[in-house]
Amino acid sequence: MKHVVMGIESSCDETACALVSDTHEILSSVVWSQYDEHRRFGGVVPEIAARAHLEKCDILIQEALDKAGKTWTDLSAVAVAGGPGLIGGVLVGVMTAKAIALSHHLPFIAVNHLEGHALTARLTSPVSFPYLLLLTSGGHCQILAVEGVGKYHKLGATIDDSAGEAFDKVAKMLDIGYPGGPNLEKRAKMGNPKRFSFPIPMKGRVGCDFSFSGLKTAVRTTIEKLTQLSEQDKNDIAAAFQEAVVAQMKDRLQHAVQVFKESYPLAKDLVVAGGVAANGSVRSMLESLAKEQGFVFSAPPIGLCTDNGVMIAWAGMERFLAGHRDCLDFKARPRWPLEQL
Repeated sequence: MKHVVMGIESSCDETACALVSDTHEILSSVVWSQYDEHRRFGGVVPEIAARAHLEKCDILIQEALDKAGKTWTDLSAVAVAGGPGLIGGVLVGVMTAKAIALSHHLPFIAVNHLEGHALTARLTSPVSFPYLLLLTSGGHCQILAVEGVGKYHKLGATIDDSAGEAFDKVAKMLDIGYPGGPNLEKRAKMGNPKRFSFPIPMKGRVGCDFSFSGLKTAVRTTIEKLTQLSEQDKNDIAAAFQEAVVAQMKDRLQHAVQVFKESYPLAKDLVVAGGVAANGSVRSMLESLAKEQGFVFSAPPIGLCTDNGVMIAWAGMERFLAGHRDCLDFKARPRWPLEQL
């Protein structure tokens, strides 16, 4: 072990810190979730999130050091999610990381939150550049050709809502509680996906873009037609909705695979990342698709799909080893497209 990097994540509703080594070892990982703070509002409240990050960040950083058995002198660099995200939370993490870098004379590395997701599979699996990536979360849904650290070519993206946002909004329509995505998946397992027929937007169209707005509207219309929603109604709608989302993802990825093969004929890795990557039906579809296309499927462990400090630490490590450093005048960013890297 030559290098150890600390990663700090505070871009949404998880405060997290982790230490990783250049030997692909997770030395420590601590995550504090704000579910209880936001549950009564049915979603994340930015002001509440920022204050919670401010209260917990220092505590979690020290806990991550203690669990790893490391001190500040053992660190090679400090990395932080510099965006995109809720700007209040991002600011808390960025200013904390800057203070650490300045006071302990450490290199400061600002990590794009999406790149954190995109590179996590390389920590846990033997994934080589270039690879085809489905990045799907609460705020994003896109297909990318990952050519290297900081080198991303977008093949397709959602033209309206992200898949994760659609999951959360449908869960809210069904009144099945927060967090919406995981609760909807649980309900879907108890439902009949064939009882309701929902459209599969973009199916068969040229290109690799997604659309989930029309699917949400179809769910709302179905709910309105039912005079009273029973628990089984909710399960069946959840199952049918999830099946439609997975079907659209499969169709879009089949197009993307062909485009990807033309540009990178020797590449064979299909990777999924982001919070929706924790969904079992999505993973199962991707495994089957990869097998059909002669690709190797890789995904981070479930615990590393949602926001965490490990992904920021590992992306920071990749950037550190590539010789990348950021100045302390870096500005936190609410928006930061991967293509801008």
